[in-house]
Amino acid sequence: DCPGKEGAGGRKRNLTLLRNKLYMGQRRRTEPVVESTTATGDHGSLRRSQSDRTEYSQKLQEKMAPQAVSFTPATSPQEDEEEEVSRRMMARRVKIITELMQTEKDYISDLDLCIKEVIQPLRNKQIARFDVDGLFSNIELVHQLSAKLLSLLEEATTDVEPPVQIIGEVFLQIKGPLEDTYKIYCYHHDDAHTMLESYEKDEELKQHLRDCVQSLK
Repeated sequence: DCPGKEGAGGRKRNLTLLRNKLYMGQRRRTEPVVESTTATGDHGSLRRSQSDRTEYSQKLQEKMAPQAVSFTPATSPQEDEEEEVSRRMMARRVKIITELMQTEKDYISDLDLCIKEVIQPLRNKQIARFDVDGLFSNIELVHQLSAKLLSLLEEATTDVEPPVQIIGEVFLQIKGPLEDTYKIYCYHHDDAHTMLESYEKDEELKQHLRDCVQSLK
């Protein structure tokens, strides 16, 4: 009985060992496959992840590029403000020059009327008690100089862009003749005013003056 029992027990142990060997063999055969599959899956997942990130980055850059351009101003606010100030100053300069020239034209027109309608007729009458040159001083020379000034201003501005119009040079050029001419005119101004007051007290001379002034109307 004992030997038989030992034999049965030995067979059981052998069967258990055999099952263990079979299990381990199956495990060894399946583990590399699982590990390989797992490893391959991990690398594939990693490669997909990197590719996805690269593709996402490219798409993001494409989307952001137009926005970056559209939000970038062509000029800064400070440059825009400086340009606007410069534009206003240039417009003001052009307006001043235009008004200056128009004023000079009106002044020349008034002098021209005075010479043609008052001075020349009084000279033609040859009134003994009427000093035409003393009353009007060198006004004819003033007229000539004003016409010269206007001519120079027109020359400096005609067909010339406003930024390069050099007006100051005109006045520097005619500065000497202007001073000489108006020194004479201003020097005789008080005497001419006193003379006019005396002529207005004389009814005959006053009538001559009234006739000339009436012709201006």
